[in-house]
Amino acid sequence: MKLTVFGATGGIGQEIVRQALAAGHEVTAVVRDPARLTVTGERLEVVRADLSDPEALRPAVAGRDAVLSGLGARRRADAGIATTLTRSVLRAMEAEGTRRLLVVSAGPVGPMPDDSPFADRLGRKVVGALLKDVYADLTAMEAELARSATDWTSVRPPRLQNKPVTGAYRTVVGGFPRAGRFAGRADVAHAMLAMVQDPATVKQGVGVAY
Repeated sequence: MKLTVFGATGGIGQEIVRQALAAGHEVTAVVRDPARLTVTGERLEVVRADLSDPEALRPAVAGRDAVLSGLGARRRADAGIATTLTRSVLRAMEAEGTRRLLVVSAGPVGPMPDDSPFADRLGRKVVGALLKDVYADLTAMEAELARSATDWTSVRPPRLQNKPVTGAYRTVVGGFPRAGRFAGRADVAHAMLAMVQDPATVKQGVGVAY
């Protein structure tokens, strides 16, 4: 497949690029600072672009089988960036007729299982209060997805860890794994690549956790 990756210098983004290349895909990584991308490969094209300008992004998404995005706030002060930059990606995709889009969101944006343990419910309230601006940004981003003409999927992990691919994660379309408290960045990337051609995940939020 021909894939474009936004947020390719982030933890999940770099894993998407690395795993996609290892699987034999052609990858275009769109970045603001190419020096921060440590992944290399014969089938990798690195494009420097202004992520806030949809016109500048059109060549990077034209003719692609799918676009995957790890764009989002890396700190509370960056809240708002996920919505702003995802809106630019959507406009570029719609202008080029590219339909498949997968983005990273967060578990607290979606529903919890009805039988979630009390500790999980309490933890979500506490974290939600501390990071309310970040989650408000992700909620607004998902609203942009829902209004778009793309075949989108919002991937919602809980707290992220740095660990190699395990394949031991669980996914729930339209919900979240019960007692799912952690997910490795590499496994989130693995799950996103697996969902690219899964029609059951189109126009859905998908919880991913161990």
